[in-house]
Amino acid sequence: MEIVYWVIISILFLVAFIGLVYPIIPSVLFLLAGFLLYGVFFSFAPFNWLFWIIQGLFVVLLFAADYIANAIGIKKYGGSKAGVWGSTIGIIAGPFVIPIFGILIGPFIGAIIAELLVHRRSFSESVKVGVGSVIGFVSSVVTKTIIQLIMVGYFFMEVL
Repeated sequence: MEIVYWVIISILFLVAFIGLVYPIIPSVLFLLAGFLLYGVFFSFAPFNWLFWIIQGLFVVLLFAADYIANAIGIKKYGGSKAGVWGSTIGIIAGPFVIPIFGILIGPFIGAIIAELLVHRRSFSESVKVGVGSVIGFVSSVVTKTIIQLIMVGYFFMEVL
């Protein structure tokens, strides 16, 4: 049964990393579920209060990294809050509309449409904001990947 338990925990961690590029999947919940299932399957003994505080801080960092990287990417290229919202909607809708490339095309188009409609920017200015949204999204994924790797690494340091 121990192997089955580790497979379940590993699948939860894998889904958490898939959630980095498919934002509709709540990565943090899958990581936390893996930690909690380890406690249920094996023992909560390795998880002291310091473990939960550190993991909680990493959760806050994950949420902050997502928003900040996207906002910085858009603002650096002259975008507005409307561009940030358009990009966010595009990140969520993109993978459903265009299954493979939608994760990059969605925020790009979302930011462009928002800037065109809300701020009546020129098409070339709006495209620059769209590029900024993609750069922000990619940097967010890289940052969140590093944070999640640290979270999982810290988990394994405590349990192994």
